[in-house]
Amino acid sequence: MKQTLLRVFLLLFIPSTYAQVSHPTLDYYLPDNVSYNPKIPTPQQLLGYVPGEWHVSHDLLVSYMKKMAAASPRITIENRGRTFEGRPILLLTVTSPENHKNIAEIKKQHAALAESGSESLDTESMPIITYQGMSIHGNEASGSNAGLLAIYYLAAAEGPAIDSMLKNVVILFDPSFNPDGLQRFSYWANTNKNQSLTSDPQDREYREVWPGGRYNHYWFDLNRDWLPAELPESQARIKTYHAWHPNILTDHHEMGSNSSFFFQPGIQSRTHPLTPKLNQELTAEIGKYHAAAFDKIGSFYYTEEDYDDFYYGKGSTFPDINGGIGILFEQASSRGHIQETDNGLLTFPFTIRNQFTAFLSTLEAAQAMRTKLLNYQRDFYANSRSDAGGDAYIFGSKNDPARAAHLAQLLQRHQISVYESDKDYESKNLKFYKNSSYVVPKNQKHSRLLKGMFEKRTTFEDSLFYDISAWSFPLAFNLDFSENAPSSLASSKIDSVSLPTPLTLSKSDYAYLLPWGGYYAPQALNDILNAGLRAKVGIQPFTSGGVRYDYGTVMIPVQNQKINAEELNQFLDKVAKDAHLAIDPVKTGLTKGIDLGSRKFIALEPQKIALLVGDGINATDAGEIWHLLDTRFNISITKLDTRSLSRTDLSKYTTLIMPTSGWGGGIDESSADKISEWVRNGGNFIGFKNAARWMKRQGLIDFTTVETENPATDVTFEQRRDFNGAQVIGGAVFKAKIDRSHPIAFGYDSSEINLFRDTTLFIETDETSYKNPITYTDEPLVSGYISDINYEAIKGTRPFVQQSNGSGNVILFTDNTNFRAFWYGTTKLFMNAIFFNKAM
Repeated sequence: MKQTLLRVFLLLFIPSTYAQVSHPTLDYYLPDNVSYNPKIPTPQQLLGYVPGEWHVSHDLLVSYMKKMAAASPRITIENRGRTFEGRPILLLTVTSPENHKNIAEIKKQHAALAESGSESLDTESMPIITYQGMSIHGNEASGSNAGLLAIYYLAAAEGPAIDSMLKNVVILFDPSFNPDGLQRFSYWANTNKNQSLTSDPQDREYREVWPGGRYNHYWFDLNRDWLPAELPESQARIKTYHAWHPNILTDHHEMGSNSSFFFQPGIQSRTHPLTPKLNQELTAEIGKYHAAAFDKIGSFYYTEEDYDDFYYGKGSTFPDINGGIGILFEQASSRGHIQETDNGLLTFPFTIRNQFTAFLSTLEAAQAMRTKLLNYQRDFYANSRSDAGGDAYIFGSKNDPARAAHLAQLLQRHQISVYESDKDYESKNLKFYKNSSYVVPKNQKHSRLLKGMFEKRTTFEDSLFYDISAWSFPLAFNLDFSENAPSSLASSKIDSVSLPTPLTLSKSDYAYLLPWGGYYAPQALNDILNAGLRAKVGIQPFTSGGVRYDYGTVMIPVQNQKINAEELNQFLDKVAKDAHLAIDPVKTGLTKGIDLGSRKFIALEPQKIALLVGDGINATDAGEIWHLLDTRFNISITKLDTRSLSRTDLSKYTTLIMPTSGWGGGIDESSADKISEWVRNGGNFIGFKNAARWMKRQGLIDFTTVETENPATDVTFEQRRDFNGAQVIGGAVFKAKIDRSHPIAFGYDSSEINLFRDTTLFIETDETSYKNPITYTDEPLVSGYISDINYEAIKGTRPFVQQSNGSGNVILFTDNTNFRAFWYGTTKLFMNAIFFNKAM
């Protein structure tokens, strides 16, 4: 009887017509041999149109979801937080009314599958959990628009098949993984729509203005943030994920308009080795349900030829390291309402119908494979524990406890237990201090996830990667780290890691010293300078009151300030507390080393920062800088659009930042000349990665690159793409030596640093050694993939160039110091380039 119901369910949800339409009716999408509860409002009753005629805005999507939750006993709704633009981050829970009455117990029992002793649980009677999320890229909107149909069907469909499914499945439904991006794109597509639909791909409707709707408010790709979870949208869904442990997660995307439809598994040789082989076998079995559903409606598809399951920070891969099955759906995109493609006219309703079909075939697979997937999850966690080992990781930083605390907080977001140590520990010349270190035992529930976050890997089955090949978090945070510490170091579990809180600042009548090692030291300095206070940076170490102060210590004198000594003390006390660091009062200027009145203390100036954005600029790289300065350090910046740069008064700014760009991109000749003149007149210009070539062409900076050549001497036409792809550095970690006396390295307490790199721009060192404060070591690869020829080329090169130009200063980073908001370890390099450019 159960199998009969499954077959009936599959037949019922298949739409009745194969044809593409531009003005759909609801019947175009919905199963035709099923009745619908007339009390449940249809999408068009709220929207005023059938899904597919227009792109749904996020506010209307939210309204409909709330309306459905109020109308159906199958649905509950919750708001898990707000985006940066204040939009709700919704979650709908859909299951039978009977399950809803017992939902807390179902959740508790399901979560118990991941705990020790789960072998006693009866999976035969346990519902399966799916987590189905839509349009994490806002301009891949067919997913969220299909969500209107999905929630209507789940609420209104009647009959034994739907009743059986809802009894056996709990559906966690996120109608929009990216509310801000969806809103931005729907506005664009709708305001550029013709009444007589235009299919010409060159029409404005299909060419969004920069940065497009793909990203969130700060232009992050949210589908790369499942593991770092640095953004509010990600933190909300990660909390949901770990509370429920879903068995299947679906992630609905779009791809190029000339494609068809992709579902996983992807390219098998690119699956991360920590993912069990059975995971991919189950993924392929689920794929058979998708194939059958698409065969029924005549839609073309493909699988195992594209994409991969390597980087665990993507939505379709994150479940693979957490006992579930992640499924990526990629639908050829209409990008607007109708487009000419290699496969004929592609309509927006057709893309929605395909996404809706995949949504329902997932539920059919979940019900059919329920016990198998539940048992797989239980075995995954049991095997993870048995393979974990009995020792522990330890990490920390005496110089910067805030950075270590942020990594500990990240682990806690993933329900990984973190402990204090009650004693100091030393390993391989590294000293871990009990007050600034964290111990993480390997033998815990998420031991495999923990390993996936902390491991360093340099050998791979495949040389191609859809995303990055390395992301080890201790390297990203640039912390002292040992992976084989005794678990006995773990003393008491920390329920909630908090950032350091300094003691109340004692009053000084002479001066205060701000050590530069703390992560939030730039925030403190910015507050001080913007308050109109005088501050200087020491370019040599010294000892005062028995305390050694390193390169880059900031000194704030008490005399000749705009406020009196008492007001200064109160102000700096607040600054220190806000920045989670200590500021030290001193009573004398006499020190061991440079005295406080030395000319080797250089006066600092308030910074007025401008960031180039717009056409020609990489949006995610620009967004990372914007997010860092705005949300981490509370530093106000001005975003200058490349289209209006020629009409901009640059004299207002002390620093101009150019993120990754395509050879200058949208910067016209007059704007380029204006930038050059501004630099010669004293401006501080900072460029990143591919901006280097534009900077050199403009005469702002000079350098010599290491050129590589790898002729395809034994490569077939079929192999050419793989051969060329293998020469790309998709994202790996490399070790560099730093000259700690150079202002770019102020705040670091080690002579080595780990840099994230995703470019093949290699710059030769200068013959003047002190002009090479950062150079790659002779064996630089720490984690990730690089081809042999590129590995030889990178050795001994420099990822940082600084040169004077007239009265100004030009700085180039070949690497991204702010990668995806979680590469905390190189933030200081970037901030030094802003605040200490005069000292260089």
